[in-house]
Amino acid sequence: MSKTSPSGAPSAPAFSRGIQYFGALWPDAARHAAAPAIGANARAVASAADPAAAYQTLLGADALRYLTLQITGTKASGHPGGFASSAEAYAALVMLGHINIVTEVGHHAPGYYSAMFLDSSLEAMDIHDVEQLRARFRERHGLLGHLSGAIPGILSPAGPLGQGQHFAMTGALLHPGTLFPVTLGDGGFGEPYVMSALLHFHVAYPKVTNFLPVLIWNGYSQEHHSMVATWNNAQMLAYWKAHGFDEVVLVDAKDFDDAGQDGAYVDSTRFSFAGRLKFAQAMLESADRAAKSALSGKLTAMVVKQLKGAGVHARGAKSHNLYAQHTLEHEDVVGALKERALWPEAWQLVRDNFARAGGGPAVRTAVTESVLELPALGDLPLTEFPKGESKVPSTAMGALVAEVGLRDRRFVVTNADGNEASGMANINQALKIRHPNADALYHQGPEGQVYEPLNEDACAGLAAGLALFGSRSLWLSYESFAINGLPIFQTVTQAMAELRRPTPSVIAMFTAGALEQGRNGWTHQRPEVEAYFAALMRNGNVYPLFPTDANLIQAAFDWALKSRNKGVAIFGSKSPLPVRTTLEQGARAIEDGAVMLHQSTNTGKATVVFAVTGDMVLLPVYEAKEQLERDGYRVRIVSVVNPRKLYRPHDVAWESCAMPDGKFLSDEAFHALFGGDALIAISGGAAAMLEPVLLRATAPRRDVFAWKRGETTASTGEIMAFNGLTGAAMAERAKQMLQG
Repeated sequence: MSKTSPSGAPSAPAFSRGIQYFGALWPDAARHAAAPAIGANARAVASAADPAAAYQTLLGADALRYLTLQITGTKASGHPGGFASSAEAYAALVMLGHINIVTEVGHHAPGYYSAMFLDSSLEAMDIHDVEQLRARFRERHGLLGHLSGAIPGILSPAGPLGQGQHFAMTGALLHPGTLFPVTLGDGGFGEPYVMSALLHFHVAYPKVTNFLPVLIWNGYSQEHHSMVATWNNAQMLAYWKAHGFDEVVLVDAKDFDDAGQDGAYVDSTRFSFAGRLKFAQAMLESADRAAKSALSGKLTAMVVKQLKGAGVHARGAKSHNLYAQHTLEHEDVVGALKERALWPEAWQLVRDNFARAGGGPAVRTAVTESVLELPALGDLPLTEFPKGESKVPSTAMGALVAEVGLRDRRFVVTNADGNEASGMANINQALKIRHPNADALYHQGPEGQVYEPLNEDACAGLAAGLALFGSRSLWLSYESFAINGLPIFQTVTQAMAELRRPTPSVIAMFTAGALEQGRNGWTHQRPEVEAYFAALMRNGNVYPLFPTDANLIQAAFDWALKSRNKGVAIFGSKSPLPVRTTLEQGARAIEDGAVMLHQSTNTGKATVVFAVTGDMVLLPVYEAKEQLERDGYRVRIVSVVNPRKLYRPHDVAWESCAMPDGKFLSDEAFHALFGGDALIAISGGAAAMLEPVLLRATAPRRDVFAWKRGETTASTGEIMAFNGLTGAAMAERAKQMLQG
């Protein structure tokens, strides 16, 4: 064992500069490590049964463990333990040529960065050696603590648990014939969404089986035993089978233990060298069997049972992350690095294998590293409804959604069984609900483009994944029920802000808002969804849109479809409402952020400005206008359509976005819309959405009317009155402000 100088060992490749320790030759290296197991013109090992392939799989696993521990130890921060127990599985998949690997475990990030370094993908961000890898870990403009869209070769983000399966299923749907393994951790396995999402997807797309869930069953989550730690192998197999999996391949390290370890979960790095090779051989052959099964049309899962922290500084939950004392001088870290250290030439061998696997480094060959070609949509048939007529906004948008689906057969609409209830039955009629039972009455069939799991996480997950991977999609939701789908919407939009390629925006449409749901009581009244998006606006690439009517909602959807790398959330009603704008006004309003709907022509008393987000809440605003004008006041009603555009540039992190949008409404145009003697900001949802207006407004008197809380009511008017959103209250408050 030798500690290196800064320049590394004399025979070490240049990229290994920064590796602290090199080890001795392994037994039989001359026979099994003389040349890369993946040939110069090959994409994978020739045979999973080849002893040299297993030998080099084990080399790859230890190289991953070593780098994972050293880069986290460099900062005494990060998470080596979970990935360490998956190292043989990851290395086996790579050696078999399967490099489109997704994870739902954000804490596995240092292992994935190590893999991208080994195949040379990180050279795209000027990381050429281990010293640079260490320096850039967990640093701004470097290797983030959790996976993101900014890292070359990484297919998808990973942070919140229970999301990775959506990306794997997305990839499988868009790329038939390519395998998309997704590693799941014990902790994420406890999320309620993972298995239900996999099962519903399989029922909806039974022929799409080219994704492979790989459960890293290591007995622990972040701070304690995992909730499935007490299961035996039979119980685990039965659980997967109960969720529709035809084939479940389980590799249990305990079956190869020749070190007499206690407990159901053991560490393969403590086996004899011969035992380690047997485990690596079994892992390679099992991964090959699972991959071939998945690619042949069987719903397949792989389970890898190995103690958490195998081969790093600690075991169990104690291996999950490093603390301040775990520097590269800490005895536990030093000891683990020395045990995992490879001889100099082995590093080049591992790099050659990883760089050849799958046809080349992931930065060039992963499916998300290129722009997916999209069918041309042409000009959509927007319908101009005459001003003054009453039309249902959601239905008007539904007609456009249907047309998009007819022109782009990859387009998927996701919804938790509520399109008809949202006034968007025209989508189901045109595109059909995807269901194994064909039924004309319910507009459903096995080839439908409307994906309807009763699970908002699954709805948002597939829609967001499709957009991230380069395809068009739309998530439709009752505003009330959207809560469980918002985390993955946020995860993907944040990834899109960092993404190094253009991709269709994530688009959502929330209907049946709080003001429409009185009879169902507080269970259906959830305007905090709007508050969530109000906070996201400052990210720089998130755009909540509040179309005024059936014309403007069409312009909003058309704009969203043409946008890239954004998160667009459209809020519209399912009730007939007056048309107040033209299509031309709508398009301009989205670009400017707002549109003036009414300006009094009388002269005399002071001017009251109503700044309004939403469509239905305009009804009492117009009532207030009538009362105020009768009393001699001038009234201006401004519909706040795209509040993100009304911020000041320095309020928003737009410059840091991969596709920056720095267009904000000018001060002159803003004051022409919102300047007056009194400003009342009004929302049928969260007041936070009106922050951009209130920040810039110069009116000497300002106030807010907004949602307070839900109650069971018999009508829209009653729920608005319960929240103080009446024309009389608005008019009275305006008078008080101007007379005070």
